[in-house]
Amino acid sequence: MKSNRNCKFVCSNVGEGCPKCFVSQFYQQNRQFVSTQYRRDCCAPHVRTLLPFQGGKLPWTGISSMQLRTLSKHRSGFVNRGTVHCNAAPTTSAVPSLDKVDFLKLQNGSDIRGVAVPGVEGEPVNLTEPVAEAIAAAFAGWLVEKKKADGSRRLRVSIGHDSRISAQVLQDAISRGIAGAGLDVVHMDAIVCSIIYLPCARLASTPAMFNSTLTEDDVFLCPVDGSIMITASHLPYNRNGFKFFTNAGGLGKADIKDILERAADIYNNFTESSLMNSKEKASASIRRVDYMTIYTSELVKAVRKAAGNIEKPLEGFHIVVDAGNGAGGFFAAKVLEPLGAVTSGSQFLEPDGLFPNHIPNPEDKTAMKAITQAVLDNKADLGIIFDTDVDRSAAVDSTGHEFNRNRLIALMSAIVLEEHPGTTIVTDSVTSDGLTTFIEKKLGGKHHRFKRGYRNVIDEAIRLNSVGEESHLAIETSGHGALKENHWLDDGAYLMVKILNKLASARASGMGGGSQVLTDLVQGLQEPAVAVELRLKINQNHPDLKGGSFRNYGEAVLKHMENCIEADPKLQKAPVNYEGVRVSGFGGWFLLRLSLHDPVLPLNIEAPTNDDAVKLGLVVLAAVNEFPGLDTSALDKFVQV
Repeated sequence: MKSNRNCKFVCSNVGEGCPKCFVSQFYQQNRQFVSTQYRRDCCAPHVRTLLPFQGGKLPWTGISSMQLRTLSKHRSGFVNRGTVHCNAAPTTSAVPSLDKVDFLKLQNGSDIRGVAVPGVEGEPVNLTEPVAEAIAAAFAGWLVEKKKADGSRRLRVSIGHDSRISAQVLQDAISRGIAGAGLDVVHMDAIVCSIIYLPCARLASTPAMFNSTLTEDDVFLCPVDGSIMITASHLPYNRNGFKFFTNAGGLGKADIKDILERAADIYNNFTESSLMNSKEKASASIRRVDYMTIYTSELVKAVRKAAGNIEKPLEGFHIVVDAGNGAGGFFAAKVLEPLGAVTSGSQFLEPDGLFPNHIPNPEDKTAMKAITQAVLDNKADLGIIFDTDVDRSAAVDSTGHEFNRNRLIALMSAIVLEEHPGTTIVTDSVTSDGLTTFIEKKLGGKHHRFKRGYRNVIDEAIRLNSVGEESHLAIETSGHGALKENHWLDDGAYLMVKILNKLASARASGMGGGSQVLTDLVQGLQEPAVAVELRLKINQNHPDLKGGSFRNYGEAVLKHMENCIEADPKLQKAPVNYEGVRVSGFGGWFLLRLSLHDPVLPLNIEAPTNDDAVKLGLVVLAAVNEFPGLDTSALDKFVQV
């Protein structure tokens, strides 16, 4: 048994009575029970004190305080016992020796992301329990300052998570960090099923966690002063991360940097005594509420209101949901069914942090194919798909046509512009020229194309409103969509509610035709025959970078591209552009930009024919060939088609 400086080890004595291991495994045969229990019990309202740290022991076993997770692959019909990774509390009074961590590398824009589970080659764990505890303590300090707390009352922080296998371990660590800083902790709908670690019943969604800062209900301990969602969106099972909220919305990039800098100081000053103290405080201060009860009831009320307060406005509709084994399974039983919809044929509703069926990502082709097939197989009126933490979504109509990317933006724009004629629709930079024409010529709105990144798009919409330009929708092609009426929160469930409102109100007014009313709303949207995204990677070790940063190198590539375009009369640079170089030509367009976080230049090309797309690709290739530090293999392959 070999331990490392994070008190993490791989136990070789599983099944031999190892006193330091609580074996936690996934059981394939329990999925049926989990799914049934999830539907019946996931949102039963209750409030109770949670005691996961009773005297340093797990309450249901009496074993020393530790959290384990197996990395076993699911197999049908039998248990697959995998390597068990154990996190044991230090047994000596010495100051723990902790690994050095570059906290700022955990920043991913306005989120925190890291590797939380070992087992993937080349991806060492950097989001450990001590790191998570330090980040939580830093958020607590930041929150106390922002709220100008004077000590007259204890601030309260809600914590929730999706179905990731590292979620419970990180939630415990975050709870210790918050409690150790003197704040109260409220767990939102997280539960462990008996002695089997399965995120099986009470999960939370990112939008619900933000809403817990707004809801006024003492029974549910709301509003909280701050909120943390444990999620890494659609990333692989070994990743995890954190999103932070106050009642003013999600934290920005500068806030996250501030918190990570504070966390580094806290981490470097951890002592055995301080770690034990936070554990003791956590055992006394954690409570749990079924907040999803409130969140889902508000979604239901919104649809009923849109239909004239009809109790079951979706009666007669058949709607299938694909949650991708993330946190969105609640939508079928707790939103659609109370509204009268039939949800048979819904799939992957049970939480499974290994995501065995497909990536929970509305941008993923395999995921969209899965929900499309479910709609067609079940002859459903509509299909709805969510990402892991339910802040993104997409839909499919009864004929199998997808409402995602440009089509989802077109649909939401049509709905919003009916309610707010002439308003500005803010999108990310990779939306199509056809979408601009649709919004401005057919719908009578204004299309404001901004930068990639959901926080960038939302912040730009807020800024436009502040200077007198009305905007009610900020939405990315990724499926992140935020509405002014919903506190500018990117809420995948609320986006789908807006679509359901349209179905319900159409039915109430006597219109039939299932989802045809939605399909009709996007009639006239011009869609390209060819649309591709290629990724040109920057080799950070290439001599051509001369020791400089990938960002400087990427900016040099873009500047050179700009100069090349200006010298070619067949090409036209976009007159208004906020990101990268966007160029029209050969009946289509391309956008070459620098990734927000990675050493990559994504290239988007849309054109009416493959030949035209290749011509645009050749224009880019001719310019970027001047930069040997750029890997153009993806583009080389494309232009040879």
